[in-house]
Amino acid sequence: PIPGPYGPLAPVADQATGLELLQLPPGFSYTSLGWTGDLMDDGQPVPDRHDGMAVLQRPRPDGGADTVIIRNHERGIGTAIQAPGMYDTARIRDGAAGGGTTNLTWRDGRLERMEASLGGTLINCAGGPTPWGTWLSCEEIKTNEVSANGKRHGYVFEVDADPSKTSGQPIVGMGRFSHEAVALDPRTGHVYLTEDDRNRAGLYRYVPDDTSRRNGALAKGGRLQAACVRGRRNVDLTVASMGDEYALEWVDIDDPDLDNLPAPASFPDIDAGGTLSGPFAQAWSKGALRMSRGEGMWHAGNSIFIVDTSTGVDGDGRKGHGDGAVWVLDLSSQTLRALFVSGRQLAANNPDNITVSPRGGVVLCEDGGESADQFGPGARLLGLTGGGETFYLAKNNAELTDTQIARAGKQVPEGDYRRGEFCGACWDPEGRTLFVNIQTPGITLAITGPWQHGGL
Repeated sequence: PIPGPYGPLAPVADQATGLELLQLPPGFSYTSLGWTGDLMDDGQPVPDRHDGMAVLQRPRPDGGADTVIIRNHERGIGTAIQAPGMYDTARIRDGAAGGGTTNLTWRDGRLERMEASLGGTLINCAGGPTPWGTWLSCEEIKTNEVSANGKRHGYVFEVDADPSKTSGQPIVGMGRFSHEAVALDPRTGHVYLTEDDRNRAGLYRYVPDDTSRRNGALAKGGRLQAACVRGRRNVDLTVASMGDEYALEWVDIDDPDLDNLPAPASFPDIDAGGTLSGPFAQAWSKGALRMSRGEGMWHAGNSIFIVDTSTGVDGDGRKGHGDGAVWVLDLSSQTLRALFVSGRQLAANNPDNITVSPRGGVVLCEDGGESADQFGPGARLLGLTGGGETFYLAKNNAELTDTQIARAGKQVPEGDYRRGEFCGACWDPEGRTLFVNIQTPGITLAITGPWQHGGL
C-alpha cells in the first residue's frame, strides 16, 4: 500500500456513544446508528448481520427528498423479519427464512426513521442500486432445498425506498445461484451480476424485456447471459496479474432457474462430489469464464468495478485462495481489465464490497479477518487509486466490554469485533458522508471528513 493521503490512522470516538469503534485519519469523525437490537420505528429490534447497502432518494410531499439507506441483513434460517414485502413465510427445517432488508431515513445528519422493508429471504449479502431509486437485494445461497410451501431461494429481490412498495417477489429471470452483487448500466438497462462460489463462479448479465425503468419492470422477464472470453473457451480468472485484459462476449443461459448439478469430471480444482449452480453449469458447457469468488460490483461512468475476493494462490499453491483483485469492465468495448491484484495481505486482505464516490474515488471493504499492520489488528477500509494502488482509510477498532455496551445503551454481546468485516460502503448524493457497516455485532456508521483533500 501507499501512504494514506489523508494521514495516519488513530482511534476516534463515536459521536453517538463515545466508544472508539474506528481508527480514522485526522479531521474525520463519525456517528453510529442502527445497532443490532436497537428498537426500530415498526416495533421490531434491528436484525443482526448488517451487510450490503445503497443510498436512495425518496420524494417527500413538500417537494424535497429524504435520503434513505437500504441495508441488507445476511441472516440464514432463524426468526423472520416482519416486513411489508414478505417472500417465504413457511418453515425451512427448524426455522424461518431470517434474511431481508431494513430502511434507514437520514435527514440533516441524523437518523430520522428505521423500519423493515423485505423479509422471508435468506443470506441477503450485497446487491446494487437502480437509476430509478430502488435496491436489488441478493440472496447468497446455493441450494436445491425448498421450504414447506415449495418456495426456492437464491434469487434477487427489488426493494423500494418506500417499504410499502416492496413486493417481496423474486426476479426469477436473474437466476438462482449464490448471488453477491449487481450493477446496472444506465445506458442499456443491462444488469451485471456476480456469483460467490469458490472457483465455480460465473460473471453474468441480465437483459430485461421491459425497459421502462420502474419498480417491478425487471421481474417481467429477460435473458440471463454469462461472460466468455472472445475466441476462447473456459478461461480461468482465479489467478491474475495487474493489467491482464480480456475481450468479452456473452452466451444465453437457457434455464436460469435450474437446480444445482454435479460438476463434470473434467472440471478443474473441485472436490469429488462438488456441484455447480444450474446457471453456471450451463454457462460452463458453453465456454464461459470462471472467477474465484465474485463479490462487490459498482457502476461508475462507463465502467463497472468488479471484485474477486480470492483471486490468486495461497502458501500451499491453491488457486483461487489468494488475497483478491479488482477488475474493471469497460461497458462500450466489453473489455475486462485487472486494475488491482493483491500480492500480500498488507495491500488488501480479501476485499469484498466496493463503492465509488461522486468524485470518482474507489473504496474497498475488507473481509479478511485481522489484517494486522502498523495500526494494529482489525479489518480495513481501503482507498484504491486509478493506478491500482491501495491506501488505508479506516480500521475496525470495535473491542467492547459489557460495561461499555451498557453505558452506550446497546444490546450486543461483549467481544473483540475488530476482525469483523466492513461491508455496505456507500455515499450520500453529495459525497459528504460515507455510510458503512461493521457486520458483527451489527453497526452502521456515517463517516464525514475532508474527502476532497485525498482523492475520494
